Amino acid sequence: MRPDERIADSDNDFYVDDLPIEVIATMEQRDRAFTANAFAPDGKAFFVSDLQRWLAGSVVRIAFMGGDIALHRDIEEATRQITDACNLSFDFGYDPATGRYRSWTTNDTAYQAEIRVSFDQRGYKSLVGRDAVTPVIGASGGAMGGQPNQRSLNLFNFPIQRPANWMGVVRHEFLHAVAFLHEHQSPAGGCEAQFRWDDDDGYQPTTDSSGRYIPDTEGRRPGIYTYFAGAPNYWDRATVDHNLRPRTGISAITGAFDQSSVMLYRFPRLFYRTYPNPCAPIGAGIDLSPGDVEGLRETYPFDETRVAELNARRTGAAETLSTAVKKETGESLISPRNATADGIGTAVARERRQPVLRD
Repeated sequence: MRPDERIADSDNDFYVDDLPIEVIATMEQRDRAFTANAFAPDGKAFFVSDLQRWLAGSVVRIAFMGGDIALHRDIEEATRQITDACNLSFDFGYDPATGRYRSWTTNDTAYQAEIRVSFDQRGYKSLVGRDAVTPVIGASGGAMGGQPNQRSLNLFNFPIQRPANWMGVVRHEFLHAVAFLHEHQSPAGGCEAQFRWDDDDGYQPTTDSSGRYIPDTEGRRPGIYTYFAGAPNYWDRATVDHNLRPRTGISAITGAFDQSSVMLYRFPRLFYRTYPNPCAPIGAGIDLSPGDVEGLRETYPFDETRVAELNARRTGAAETLSTAVKKETGESLISPRNATADGIGTAVARERRQPVLRD
């Protein structure tokens, strides 16, 4: 189960990450600009994931706003499956003298951490990788975004009541934080053809008492677009596409589709054309799958030659995008320098533009 908004049906419950619209808008704006200028002068192609990955071998700092020490400790322990699998470290800032973990506030003007965890926003969600330290991601003054005083990862209500699968939720969101995307959006999965996007023929729009679309009196089912248009999401088609359609051109690393991945949503059966379905998950979604581990080792390898190659791609991607944007605007969008040894991002916006929302 993966959150932000809870959607239940008779055979399953699931959650979906629901980033604020201004965050999605700025992500898509960046993606479009990058895709249009994805080739360096030497002809080398780059991908958005080259920008979003942390440098292999770096230390990424974590800070909390809210929650108690016991919760912070449990989150740290749950994320060890991630860092044990790859050449990337998390520093939670634990102070043995006080017994406390690193904290951050919405008044910060400098980054206390790359990943800034909160518990007060509706849903479970995370920015993707280095978007957490890219100030042009999200709206200035918004709750979530890439500035030092904005949340980058949210685990709603964890201090009061955690879901039964809370460890899977934590691992899912922290995998986003290290630049992993949803498994059902992998071009290798073919899930786009497996989903029921449209209503059954003759479907009569029918909702339950909460406003959620359900099958009509003849058993005809709503399609995915209709389903998400109702409570609690109220998504338009473009938002559905952003969250469910394949993310082509985003990543240079695409392994085999993994039905056991913690990054694969546990959708209701009515989302699929047939069931059982090759895009439906296998397992509980609590622990990292072998495929998740393999993906981490490929993204953050230990081999020094591969580390140098991937880190060079990160620098080249930043330089390519920065040069392209500067040609058009006269301003640098992203500094091309590498992150420092402690993982601090150097993505600094000289000019924060208003996000371009969808038509």
